[in-house]
Amino acid sequence: MIGGGEEAPAAAGSSQPLEWKFAQVFGERTVGEEVQEVDIISAIEFDRTGDHLATGDRGGRVVLFERTDTRDHVEQRRDLERMDYSIGRHPEFRYKTEFQSHEPEFDYLKSLEIEEKINKIRWCQTANGALFLLSTNDKTIKFWKVQEKKVKKVCDMNMDLSRSVGNGPVVCSSISGSSKPCMANGGCDERPFGYSSIDTSLPSGGLPSLRLPMVTSHETSLVARCRRIYAHAHDYHINSISNNSDGETFISADDLRINLWNLEISNQSFNIVDVKPTNMEDLTEVITSAEFHPTHCNTLAYSSSRGSIRLIDMRQSALCDSHSKLFEEQEVPGSRSFFTEIIASISDIKFAKDGRHILSRDYMTLKLWDINMDRGPVATFQVHEYLRPKLCDLYENDSIFDKFECCLSGDGLRVATGSYSNLFRVFGCSEGSTEATTLEASKNPMRRQVQTPARPTKSLGTLPRVLRRGADTSGVDANGNTFDFTTKLLHLAWHPTENSLACAASNSLYMYYA
Repeated sequence: MIGGGEEAPAAAGSSQPLEWKFAQVFGERTVGEEVQEVDIISAIEFDRTGDHLATGDRGGRVVLFERTDTRDHVEQRRDLERMDYSIGRHPEFRYKTEFQSHEPEFDYLKSLEIEEKINKIRWCQTANGALFLLSTNDKTIKFWKVQEKKVKKVCDMNMDLSRSVGNGPVVCSSISGSSKPCMANGGCDERPFGYSSIDTSLPSGGLPSLRLPMVTSHETSLVARCRRIYAHAHDYHINSISNNSDGETFISADDLRINLWNLEISNQSFNIVDVKPTNMEDLTEVITSAEFHPTHCNTLAYSSSRGSIRLIDMRQSALCDSHSKLFEEQEVPGSRSFFTEIIASISDIKFAKDGRHILSRDYMTLKLWDINMDRGPVATFQVHEYLRPKLCDLYENDSIFDKFECCLSGDGLRVATGSYSNLFRVFGCSEGSTEATTLEASKNPMRRQVQTPARPTKSLGTLPRVLRRGADTSGVDANGNTFDFTTKLLHLAWHPTENSLACAASNSLYMYYA
């Protein structure tokens, strides 16, 4: 049984809603400043330690940030731990480096322009002080190594450069065809052209000491090098990449196929899931997201446009046509409409750190699933219920097809996702929690906070499905501000070990902590 029979995370001290505070912002816009399309952030990811953060943008660039406060305050932290004081550390990141990951391309066979936009970034295991990560656009995945390189110089030569002053050749302009350099006094140097001007003859008394040339390092610079390119394996746009816990393989998924790669082999991949029908007219659903189990290297999950999640075991067969478990919510009779399938499409799935739960995001809700219970989600969080009367308008302007990401806290006690007007929602999913916080991606995240009435809920382990409504009742927030559907917070990431969130609002990266 995958994930064992462990209960949902304990809720000790977690029933109180967190108070989120602004930490810092990178790329903040001034009022009225026009944002360039290429600068809009399209991917965001913490590494396993949480000490590094990577973002990708529509211009094909990857920007890396590193945490600074852990190193600077390590001694102070130890002292506080000895004194048994709580640590109110302010998380701080700084810009580390950036590099151009992808360039725009053109597929001449299909007459198709391939954007440079970064769809996903995934960190790989570090080695020898170097950082490794995968980045992908619609068609090509690249494996990058980022490492500090020391600038080396040869110095301390065993030559007296002062003796060469005044004896260097001066090349005179002359109409003669002679290739011999002329000296300053009008004579000609009989030595071959290009001969070293430094006088290396030994003095009559010999050298007092022998100085060997030495290589010294004066400064360091960060260098990003593309180690491998995994191309020509997807006919459709890549929507997901995910590292395996074995540290050797990863998967890439497009609308109809999932491929398994070895990090060391770029010219070969194995197709493990193929949902393409013989006749494309029979196509009823597509793959929208895929992710490996955090600890079981043989298990992965993928979601579909019909709102289902399939768990597959690669030990069963080479081509995983059949799933080991299917997770989907039964449709309420009489509730079907033209928009039912569109809003049921899952845009993102994430495994909890313990591998026991899966978080999914569709257009209207967040759902938490227990992989040992396939009869329905254990918790449902309403995110966009207030938009239901406006689905026709959202369909007309294509907003209904927006793909919002989701994330879980490292302890599994909270979940988060984005919304419109640069808002994001944080929900508590532990026993007895009624936390449903609405925050804005700005320097004052609580400015548009909406009070949520407390209501009792049951433990995830004792109730097969918990319905938790957020604070969404209309298209207007508590301050009377209407929601802006042109500004949307699609991408966010939760720090793996702390209550710290990174959110991408257009071209700005906001960091918060609690």
